[in-house]
Amino acid sequence: MLSKAARRGSLVINPLVYAEVSVTFDTAEELDAALPPAYFVREPLPWEAAFIAGKACARYRRRGGTRPALMSDFYIGAHAAVAGYTLLTRDPHRYQAYFSKLRILAP
Repeated sequence: MLSKAARRGSLVINPLVYAEVSVTFDTAEELDAALPPAYFVREPLPWEAAFIAGKACARYRRRGGTRPALMSDFYIGAHAAVAGYTLLTRDPHRYQAYFSKLRILAP
């Protein structure tokens, strides 16, 4: 799926994606080798996305959602939505439910 996404355009990651991927590596150097900046554009998290992520997470909670560590997922989705990116995810239904205009690429 990464290859397919790369054919469509740049692969963008933010600090939250970097942190989530980091759990499988022992050192930052190993992680950086796996996510080379030549292939993965690193962007900061936009403030506008923070607001949208908070609102989406609040809607999730009002609808009875109970997953505790979900804010980062909403922030990643909001970042993609605000920037007009296509999001590569294994959980397309949740993102589509909270970010209806978000373009999604899923396996």
